[in-house]
Amino acid sequence: MTQTGDKTDTLEELEATVGPEPAVAPEGAGPAGAPARTDVKDKDKDTRERILDVALDLFTEQGYDGTSLRQIAEQLGVTKAALYYHFESKEDILLALHMRLHEFGKETLKKIGDEPVTLAQWAELLDGLLDQMLAQRTIFLMHERNQAALEKLHRQDHDAEHEDIQNQFRRVLADPRVPLRDRVRMAASFGAVFSSLFMSFDAFTTDSDDGQAADVLLREVIRDIVAG
Repeated sequence: MTQTGDKTDTLEELEATVGPEPAVAPEGAGPAGAPARTDVKDKDKDTRERILDVALDLFTEQGYDGTSLRQIAEQLGVTKAALYYHFESKEDILLALHMRLHEFGKETLKKIGDEPVTLAQWAELLDGLLDQMLAQRTIFLMHERNQAALEKLHRQDHDAEHEDIQNQFRRVLADPRVPLRDRVRMAASFGAVFSSLFMSFDAFTTDSDDGQAADVLLREVIRDIVAG
């Protein structure tokens, strides 16, 4: 059944690009002899992430305004209709990429309990956070090069989550059980991590050697700030 503009139609087009779903294993068949079955939700999630990865590269290389949905679809080898199954607009793709930044903060906050945080614990948390951020530094470069487009992203769900993460960090940094001097060091070191990656990416990565040296120096500076 074909219905122009309907999501049923776009799903059929999407499935055509990735091939038919494997047959379901007979009931009771053991995992060793059963054919592999890809769950539809997993397939959709994988396709969604591929769309975001391609869009990230294009937004970084030629800018958000200079990239069209057609270009993203062509890079993936799918139709524009297939993109609309996962994202209603190009702005939705940009928002989803921006939300990847929130994952960094979430993972760090999960490791912070109700007990007061020591400087040693904070340094360890920042080191792990920095590992994640450096491994995905392209997301920061994309933000740096598309600030005007990102400033327009003021949606209730995004703003609410952003505020929640900020409030959790504020709770840690405002904990009166932690000495004020230590809290100031924590705040300064946290700010140094993000400002270095957001504001100075191009300046520190003119070639691969400079980039590696900058990574090492950034870690040293963060440790110096924490240690005082």
